[in-house]
Amino acid sequence: MDRLSIETLLNEVREGRIAVNEALDRLRDLPFEDLGFAKLDHHRALRTGMPEVIFAAGKTAAQVAQIFARMAQAGGNVLATHASREMYEAVRALEPRDPALELRDKAPRAQFHETARAITLAQAPAIPGKGIIAVVCAGTSDLPVAEEAVVTARLMGNTVELIADVGVAGIHRLLAQKTSLQSSRVLIVCAGMEGALPTVVGGLVDAPVLAVPTSVGYGASFGGVAALLGMLNTCSPNVSVVNIDNGFGAACIASLINHL
Repeated sequence: MDRLSIETLLNEVREGRIAVNEALDRLRDLPFEDLGFAKLDHHRALRTGMPEVIFAAGKTAAQVAQIFARMAQAGGNVLATHASREMYEAVRALEPRDPALELRDKAPRAQFHETARAITLAQAPAIPGKGIIAVVCAGTSDLPVAEEAVVTARLMGNTVELIADVGVAGIHRLLAQKTSLQSSRVLIVCAGMEGALPTVVGGLVDAPVLAVPTSVGYGASFGGVAALLGMLNTCSPNVSVVNIDNGFGAACIASLINHL
């Protein structure tokens, strides 16, 4: 439940289109709903501009499905990250089915984004961002993290361009994308190995660059720590760094910047 939905509800009460008791029923789960194993923060979008997101890792498929279903019933868009196909199938099994509804195929349905390991339900309009968010990744192995950023940013109302496989080992591939890079309002750059790509991109653009170290690399990459330290030591002043493999977090920050 976000600011727009609450304003709409209050206006409907004022105009007599919804009874006070019905409005109270819709608001009864503020600020949170207790499922026993989870407490759903339906109020978060109103406070922060972003709804609560399900981090699916460590949860059972049944838990993810139940949380997803309850969040969907609240009327907003829903996102589960680090999710498996088994979790997606459990979510789909809980989606309402009514054979009498001929418009069923036109209703919003949960979708599974396999590369991003994400489940989404887009059922509410999002405030559009002001510009383009470019998601850049060094290699194809970094795509799961980059795709997580893409899916997240798009669900939050942003126009997103994915620029893949443009690592510094073949820097001509990156320079060929210079127009797209320089026309973006915010950039998310995902890289493993030595993590050099965000510094190079930062030197080409006048926009914020959110660097995402990935856990891609050989033994001395230490699961992304080498890329993380390289990015933290960047000499490009427009680069900021999020945690290893955190495409979701980078997308949230990029979306906030793009809506300012």
